[in-house]
Amino acid sequence: MHPDAVQRVLGVLLMVFSMTMLPPALVSVIVADGVAEAFFVTFGLLLAVGGLLWAPVRQSRRELRIRDGFFVVAMFWVVLGAAGSLPLALQSVVPLAFVDALFESVSGLTTTGATALTGLDDLPLSILYYRQQLQWLGGMGIIVLAVAILPMLGIGGMQLYRAELPGPVKDAKLTPRIAETAKALWYIYLGLTVACALAYWAAGMGAFDAVMHAFTTIATGGFSTHDASMGYFDSALIEMIAVVFMIISALNYSLHFMAWRRRSTEPWRSDPELVTFLTVLALVTVLVLGGLLIYQAAHSLVLDETWHHAIFQVVSFATTTGYTTASYYVWPAFLPVLLLFVAVVGGCANSTSGGLKVVRILLLWRQGGREILRLIHPQAQIPVKVGDRPVSERVIDAVWGFFAAYVLLFVLLMLLMLAMGLDQITAFSAVASGLANLGPALGDVAANFAGVGAGPKLVMCVAMIMGRLEIFTLLVLFTPAFWRR
Repeated sequence: MHPDAVQRVLGVLLMVFSMTMLPPALVSVIVADGVAEAFFVTFGLLLAVGGLLWAPVRQSRRELRIRDGFFVVAMFWVVLGAAGSLPLALQSVVPLAFVDALFESVSGLTTTGATALTGLDDLPLSILYYRQQLQWLGGMGIIVLAVAILPMLGIGGMQLYRAELPGPVKDAKLTPRIAETAKALWYIYLGLTVACALAYWAAGMGAFDAVMHAFTTIATGGFSTHDASMGYFDSALIEMIAVVFMIISALNYSLHFMAWRRRSTEPWRSDPELVTFLTVLALVTVLVLGGLLIYQAAHSLVLDETWHHAIFQVVSFATTTGYTTASYYVWPAFLPVLLLFVAVVGGCANSTSGGLKVVRILLLWRQGGREILRLIHPQAQIPVKVGDRPVSERVIDAVWGFFAAYVLLFVLLMLLMLAMGLDQITAFSAVASGLANLGPALGDVAANFAGVGAGPKLVMCVAMIMGRLEIFTLLVLFTPAFWRR
């Protein structure tokens, strides 16, 4: 590793992140809600710490290596989660324990959307803005933004880009230079945010709510400015607008870029992962809607709005956004658990969604089919294909390895939650929600995480960061081989 290069990058990134404290501070000053001082103090502290890290090594011109990239990404998300909690912990208008502030910060940056706060409708406006901003920045990843900035500072960024972008295939560039790639993705992300905000506003949301919910819709984060989440607006039109933009954000951003550059829908139409994702959405929506209608018929209930609640909740969970419009956790039979499993699958690779990613599930499915055929034809050479292209054995091995690590980590974290006193449903759903970066869960944390202790919240922080960085980025730091020269 090159400690000076790592130190320089972390210093620059902390200074960049300090600037994100200024917009909520400005909001606080405008509305005079008494929180501005906490944001200004955090800004000064992060700027000073970042400057102290950067100044001694500012003349270093060493290029980051692969190991440096993994270390920077892992450390940055851990440090950033702690740094993001400072204004929430320092402000005194809504007293928060540091663990709760840390939980809220990590949940925001990882776009999980689980919250330890209650009474959102009465919170200071600047805190509401800050929570939404955390998710918007975390959605595409502050690292991607930094990749566009670092080359201008003489710092190479390809290693960071490869380490941070989600999905099993991470080496494809959309443009010849990585900085241009990051900028292209960022412009698409910003454009979608503006379009979503305008659509919400036109559908009847107030300007503030429209922008705030656009932040977390495009980030597939799920934070809301109201306790009732999207259900607060009681509008089928707003919900369907959210459905459209949640699906768009859960698709591979590389496809959005290629479709825009070619002025053609062909990249979307020809992508097997996208087709599989939309097929899963359709099938699960039919199951959920059918289950609700059968339950209502059996109990002589008539709910005219069942259809849009079913569509909305399926899309919200499948994209790991986590908005709610109904009490999904009291839905009958298997429906709440089905929604949770759909969230574990998640959205497409290179999207803002969490979960295992559809392309991995597709590869596991194709590999399972190949093994069955091999039982019938032991000598046959049967490639695993995605679309018309065969997938290398190395990629398939990586997918199996990731899946195995995911299941093992899930079991360990769930056992740890159980040891801390949570019941089985709460422990299972909380870990599933954390690793999938979903937010909503079942049992005692169905509404929020305010009622659980500090221990489970810290475990959730680990799960959320592990899920956001797709496990291996952190696990690699604990292997002896990583630290050998």
